[in-house]
Amino acid sequence: MSIVSVLEWIESTDLSTAIREGALPYPIIGGIHLLGIALFGGMVLATDLRLLGWAMRRRPVSDIVQQLQAWKWAGFVVVAVSGLLLAWAEPQKLYRSPAFWVKMALLALVGVHALVFRARVYGNTAQLDVAITAEAKVAAAVSLLLWAGLIVSGRLIAYDA
Repeated sequence: MSIVSVLEWIESTDLSTAIREGALPYPIIGGIHLLGIALFGGMVLATDLRLLGWAMRRRPVSDIVQQLQAWKWAGFVVVAVSGLLLAWAEPQKLYRSPAFWVKMALLALVGVHALVFRARVYGNTAQLDVAITAEAKVAAAVSLLLWAGLIVSGRLIAYDA
């Protein structure tokens, strides 16, 4: 079974057809996806700006990370579920979309970023309350670049033929 035949099957499912061809499901799910990006992205932005020392300098890093973590996870779940539903609606279009593949590559790099920096930076925030390391600043800067790229490439998907 080829990837194209799997994508054709997905696109022929009742769920895919309902999302894609209904008057409201696709725009509602798209709006929810954007709200999730705003929530998740806002929490990532706040954390990264604090690590860079550009915002909330009087607040301990550990407090910010701890207070935003639940909101970050909630935003991530909303983004992931709504993104999967949007992808389910148009899998063949996404398969042919260069912007989609750029977005997926950046998402993979976000995973690499998490593996590289999670334990030493994000998992050790009490140490960062004393002094923010150069490694933490690099992690924050790379995070901002990756997430900005993800958002831009995601928006560009709409303009692929």
